[in-house]
Amino acid sequence: MITFAVCILLLIAGYFIYGKIVARHLDVDPTRKTPAYAQQDGIDYMPMSTWRVFVIQFLNIAGLGPIFGAILGAAYGPAAYIWIVVGCIFMGAVHDFFAGMMSIRNGGANMSDITGRYLGRGMKHVMSVVMIFLLMAVGVSFILGPSDLLSSMTGINSQIWLLIIFAYYIIATLLPIDKLIGRIYPYMGAVLLFMAVGVGVMLVVGHLNGTYQMVELTSSNLGNWHHDPDRNILIPMLFIVVSCGAISGFHSTQSPLMARCLKNEKHARPVFYGAMIAEGIVAMIWATAAIAFFGGPAELNHAMTEGINVDGEIVKLTPTVAVKMICESWLGKLGAIIAIIGVVVCPITSGDTAFRSLRLSLADLLKIDQKPIAKRLWVCLPIFALAFFFCKVDFSSAWTFLGIANQLLAAIVLWTGAAYLISKGKNHLMCSLPAAFLTYVCVNYFIVAPHDKAGLFLSPSLGNIVGISVASVLFVFCLIKGQKARRAGRLMQDTSF
Repeated sequence: MITFAVCILLLIAGYFIYGKIVARHLDVDPTRKTPAYAQQDGIDYMPMSTWRVFVIQFLNIAGLGPIFGAILGAAYGPAAYIWIVVGCIFMGAVHDFFAGMMSIRNGGANMSDITGRYLGRGMKHVMSVVMIFLLMAVGVSFILGPSDLLSSMTGINSQIWLLIIFAYYIIATLLPIDKLIGRIYPYMGAVLLFMAVGVGVMLVVGHLNGTYQMVELTSSNLGNWHHDPDRNILIPMLFIVVSCGAISGFHSTQSPLMARCLKNEKHARPVFYGAMIAEGIVAMIWATAAIAFFGGPAELNHAMTEGINVDGEIVKLTPTVAVKMICESWLGKLGAIIAIIGVVVCPITSGDTAFRSLRLSLADLLKIDQKPIAKRLWVCLPIFALAFFFCKVDFSSAWTFLGIANQLLAAIVLWTGAAYLISKGKNHLMCSLPAAFLTYVCVNYFIVAPHDKAGLFLSPSLGNIVGISVASVLFVFCLIKGQKARRAGRLMQDTSF
C-alpha cells in the first residue's frame, strides 16, 4: 500500500509543483485574449465554463485508455507504476499542456499546422498523415467495440447498434460543441470518476482488512512479469501498451478542441496539465487493482493465458472481463451496471471527438470555413463514408500500427514543443528530453516488436543501439539550435543599448 499511496501523492504533487514550472515556461498570461473570444464562431470557437472544458478534455483524452491500457500494462508487473507516475508528470502532462497552449498562442490551430510552423513544412505533412490515420483508427475502433458490446448485452444485432452510433457521431461532429458534447459529457465524467474512486476506495479497504494484498515496488519484482517476455520486451513494449495513463499522442489532437473554448489562459494548467494528472491517477488505480484482485502479476498473467472461472465457465481474462469482475466484486450490482455503462459509453466519448478533430484537421488543411453547416457536412460525409467502409472490412492490420502511431505522434509534438521554446529563447529541456526518450522508444519498438505488432522482430541490442543513436542525434541538434537562438537573443540585447 505504501507504493500505491506514494504514487498517488507524487501525481498530485506533480500538478502543484512541476505544473507551475511548466506554466512559467509557457508564460501563461491571464490578460491575453483567448481564441474562444478572438475567433468566436458559435460552432467550434466559443467560451465555455472552465469545469465543462476540464470534463470534456478529461473524457476526450481518457475514455477507456487509462483503464484497459493500465490493466494490460499491469501484466508487465509493478514496473508499470513507475512509467505511469514519471511518464504522466514529466511527459504526458507536459505534452498535453504544450499542445493546448501552443494552439491557444496560434489562434486555436491544430497540431499539424503548429508543427509546420516550428518544425517545417515536411514535418507538417508527416504530422498530418499520422494524425489522420490515428483519428480514423480511433474513431472506427470506437464504433466497432461499443456496437459489439451493446449487441452482447441487449441481443440486438450489432449492425443496428453500429448505425445508431454512426448517427450519434455524425450529429456530435456537426453540432456546435456546447449543444451535445458540452451537455452530456459531465454525466459521462461522473461515470468514469465513480468507477475510479469506487475501485480505489475498495482497493484500500480490501488491503487494510487483509482480503487483497497490494504488491509493493521492490528491486526483486521490478523485472518483466509478462507471460511472453521474449515477444513483449519490457523496454520498449511497456511504453507503448500504457499510453493514455502516461503519455499519448492522441491527446494532442484533442487539446486544440478545448484551446478554442478556454476563457482564460490561467485555466490552462488545470484543464490540460490537470486532466492528464487525473488520468494518471485513474490508470494507477486500475493497474494496482488488477494486480491485487488477481493475486499478483504472475496470477494476472496466468488468468490472461490459461483463463479464469467466470460463472462456472473458463474464459481468458481480457480488460473487459477484468473490469466486470472487479466492479461486480467491489461495487456490487449497481456499481457493476454503472461500470458496464462506462465500458460502453466511455469509448464513444473519445470516438465522437476523434471524428470532430478529424473534421477540423481536414477543414484546416483544405482551408474550408466551418461556420456554415453545409460546409461542415461537406467535410463530414467523406469521413464517415470512409469510416463505414473500414467498419465492413478487416481493419485489424491497420489497428496493429495504432499504438506506435500514437507514441510517434507524441514524440513529434514534444519536439515541436522544444522548437517552440527555442523560438522564445527559453530552455527547451522539459520538452526535448522526453522527446528524445520517446523517440528512442519508438525507433526501438519498430526494430524489436514482432511482425504482428508492426515491428521487425530483430535483436533487442540492435533496437537499443539504433534507438539511442537516433534520439541522441535529434537531441544534439536541438541543443545546437537552442544555443544559436540564445546567442542571437543576447546579440539583439547587446545591440539594443
